[in-house]
Amino acid sequence: MKTGLLHHIELYVTDLPKSVTFWGWLLEELGYEAFQEWEQGKSWKLGEAYIVFVQVEEKYRHTPYHRKQVGLNHLAFHAASKAHVDDMTSRLRARQVPILYETKHPFSGGRDHYAVYFEDPDRIKVELVAPKTE
Repeated sequence: MKTGLLHHIELYVTDLPKSVTFWGWLLEELGYEAFQEWEQGKSWKLGEAYIVFVQVEEKYRHTPYHRKQVGLNHLAFHAASKAHVDDMTSRLRARQVPILYETKHPFSGGRDHYAVYFEDPDRIKVELVAPKTE
């Protein structure tokens, strides 16, 4: 294992079943496999890294997340190709997941950056980006 590589990410969510449905579909489409599961959480793993989703405690549940505050802005994942981004965009729309920056899509990140941006159930921004070599 190479020192410095990401080991895992843990995110607190307001509605674990809703997040598991959203993230489970997305991560499994990207090649992740279910990894750990317990009453208050679930994780998916790809290679040596994994992503964990944990039900936030009730006393913190009503403080909304906002990506422009201090902390996480977004999670970005590699797509296999531009066609993969396009296919996933269609599938996200079919699942009624709002696409961010719709008027600039798929070049919201710039003319050389082919990606789709969207939000999870807690409004955490997610990006799926095509390789630049295409």
